[in-house]
Amino acid sequence: MPPDRRPETAYMPATHLTGPVTLDRREGPYGEVVLRQRGDDFEIIANGCFLMDTSDGRSERLLVDAALAALPDGRPDPGVLIGGLGVGFSLVRAAAAPRWGRIAVAEREQAIVDWHLDGPLGRISGAALADPRTEILRVDLVTHLHTTTERYDALCLDIDNGPDWTVTEDNESLYSPAGLAACRASLTPGGVLAVWSARPSGAFEDALRNAGFHAVRTEEVAVARGVPDVVHLASRGD
Repeated sequence: MPPDRRPETAYMPATHLTGPVTLDRREGPYGEVVLRQRGDDFEIIANGCFLMDTSDGRSERLLVDAALAALPDGRPDPGVLIGGLGVGFSLVRAAAAPRWGRIAVAEREQAIVDWHLDGPLGRISGAALADPRTEILRVDLVTHLHTTTERYDALCLDIDNGPDWTVTEDNESLYSPAGLAACRASLTPGGVLAVWSARPSGAFEDALRNAGFHAVRTEEVAVARGVPDVVHLASRGD
């Protein structure tokens, strides 16, 4: 058992309970991450902030579908970088599309990787993780975009609740002019940036245009209550 995992929260079945049950809790370099089970669904909480669960996943799938659809026609074997792994819906969607040539996933939280490789989230992502096109990059997404020499045809980013609602202060730089410049530089010509958000952000659309992106638009996914989830899309152009 890893030293940062509390023994009292080791994985345990919880389908017979109706309230949320903590399956695992870790203290990492970016704070606390928690995996909970509520009925048949799993939830990921980071620093006390709800990130995502397995109850729906339509917008996480749209993140990948919309990016692929926005790529120029005829581009062979495009490569995608997904950030981060989350509950695995975006990865699974990418692996289900034969057109993708390479599927890289940037995930900085070792706990989340473990929950997929050795824990209960493997029932969602197991086949996608075994796909030979899939590679897990155990890196901080923001750092990776600023330092990598790799170029991707699409960036599908879902590391926060949106540009206006980040999980940690470090993530705020991703949506800054410097962060968006790093995103643009990490894309091939004609490449697509797709960013998930729990609510629309007109300010972020303006930031994308100011960073030199083209074809900026927002696609919505209706939710049961409140404002819709959205995917912000933009193209590098040239």
